Amino acid sequence: MKRKTCTAVLLTAVLGLTACGKKTADSPGPAVSSVQMMELNKEPQQNQTERPYGTTYEVFLYSYYDSDGDGIGDINGLRNKLDYIQDMGFDGIWLMPVTPSDTYHKYDVKDYYAVDPAYGTMDDFDALIKECHERNINVYTDLVLNHTADDHPWFQQAWEYLKELPADWGASADYCPYFSYYNFTREYQNGYAALPDTNWYYEARFWDQMPDLNLDSPAVREEIVNIMKFWLDHGVDGFRLDAVTSYYTGNDEANITFLRWLCEEGRKIRSDCYFVAEAWSLQSDYASYYRSGIDSMFDFVFADSEGIIAKTLKGSYGAEDYVSALVKEQELYSSMNEDYVNAPFYTNHDMGRSTGYYAGDDGRKTKMAGGLNLLMSGNAFVYYGEELGMKGSGKDENKRAPMYWGEEGTEGLCNGPADMDHVEMKFPSYEEQKDDPLSIWNYYRQAVHLRRVFPVIAQGKVIPYEDLSDEETAVMVKEDGKNEPVMIVINTGEETETVSIKDTGYTTLSGVLNTSEEDVVLKDGQLTVPAYDIAVLTK
Repeated sequence: MKRKTCTAVLLTAVLGLTACGKKTADSPGPAVSSVQMMELNKEPQQNQTERPYGTTYEVFLYSYYDSDGDGIGDINGLRNKLDYIQDMGFDGIWLMPVTPSDTYHKYDVKDYYAVDPAYGTMDDFDALIKECHERNINVYTDLVLNHTADDHPWFQQAWEYLKELPADWGASADYCPYFSYYNFTREYQNGYAALPDTNWYYEARFWDQMPDLNLDSPAVREEIVNIMKFWLDHGVDGFRLDAVTSYYTGNDEANITFLRWLCEEGRKIRSDCYFVAEAWSLQSDYASYYRSGIDSMFDFVFADSEGIIAKTLKGSYGAEDYVSALVKEQELYSSMNEDYVNAPFYTNHDMGRSTGYYAGDDGRKTKMAGGLNLLMSGNAFVYYGEELGMKGSGKDENKRAPMYWGEEGTEGLCNGPADMDHVEMKFPSYEEQKDDPLSIWNYYRQAVHLRRVFPVIAQGKVIPYEDLSDEETAVMVKEDGKNEPVMIVINTGEETETVSIKDTGYTTLSGVLNTSEEDVVLKDGQLTVPAYDIAVLTK
């Protein structure tokens, strides 16, 4: 049975730390040796994690880094920050859409074979890919197949054809091939919009300016293959698939069949082409999409303000429940496809930023939530700015605010979307956090690096130690049969916890994630873990 002692922790008052762990003006400068993880955690070797396992950074170019002073982030701005991304330990970048579009978010594509001029040129894109690959960083681009922009030439030509068609004539793709590219009807249906100057309607589930493609059309499928080949030939390593549950609305089986075809076609072009899909639905539903043979599905049940990670930090889920959920989902996903690679994430561009999830948080919950995401197996995704504890909620524009490199006037700082509200950040900018060993930024950096030091964190299966776990403390082992196994001990509570691990065989404290200056201590088989801290042990 577990033997445990509890000690109240009032670290903020005792240590004189600010909300982000930053020392007060009266304190000495950052002392790296005073924070255990800065000394204990080893620097990782390159390419240890077997891809597509790894850690991927989601970047919204528009708001990331502006290289030319127009207020809009761009490709060369991202190139400027590859040192930052590599130093963080990320081995993948997911780029939200880079194709031409009239909206700031660019999910309404009007040319699948180009880069939006606001972001740069195709030569800039090619240079980005080259530099990423030189750093062993994969690049995945958003592939938006459910719909196009209404000013895409395909839709425009179909529209012109239908405007000229006599009202009592039937339409045919023989006269206008692009008529078959979309779902047109003369009868109004739910999810359809009226086509101006005609007596036709067209499917547009998201917005009347984003008409849905007819994915059953052989011509559309040929276009899709050509689009994938275009970007794979330009060096991208795979695709993030937007809104896959909407390909055939309300028909999961049709969606799964289409995904199977898509993955097979992509792998004919490049055998290691990686696919990760968004299916914002119940876990039981998106788990079934693994039957398509897709590599990864985003793991929504752990994400957002009401996901398992947030519930664990809010106390409505115990630490042992977090581990139990990991075990249950690996059984569920492997029953659909034993070769699945989970895609855990905590937030993305459609969700409120996590700093707003925890009222009164001094930064420790924000840090640990990131740690719980990065402890999960698979290809873990981190949304830009979460590593700084950025804020942003409400309208979509607020969730896509400029990367907080520094205060106003900082080089490369973007303006952000035009309709964004003013967002007052809670935690300091990167310029302030980078030299603080207890900052949110440094915590994320350490967490990502632990995934590189111990590839089994990303690649392993979870084995729970149920008799050592309870509501505050979770103990689990990760094994994959290839890499060194590790034991992970998590304290999600507000008090220090002590766990007896002397009979487990894990005798060496090899890595920690600290949220304060108090150390994790292993002595005589007793592991003492401060509040909101994580320990990694080896045999």
